Amino acid sequence: MRYRFNVFGRIIAIERVGDEWAAHLSGNDGKRRPAGLAIPSDVPPTELAQYLYDIYHESATRTNGDVFEIAPSQDA
Repeated sequence: MRYRFNVFGRIIAIERVGDEWAAHLSGNDGKRRPAGLAIPSDVPPTELAQYLYDIYHESATRTNGDVFEIAPSQDA
């Protein structure tokens, strides 16, 4: 299953590949590139948003101050 998060204004797609998590940055043009982010394999999907917040909290701004999952209906 693929999860998409708005991480302080950047879109990060995360999916399970075997026993590991793979993270990609999503561009406005629909292209993806590796995020260069290692997510421990034991992080459950319910804790991905908090993990991303902990890693990227220094990227927060007044207008982009949170991490939230993008519902599948919103990822068009």
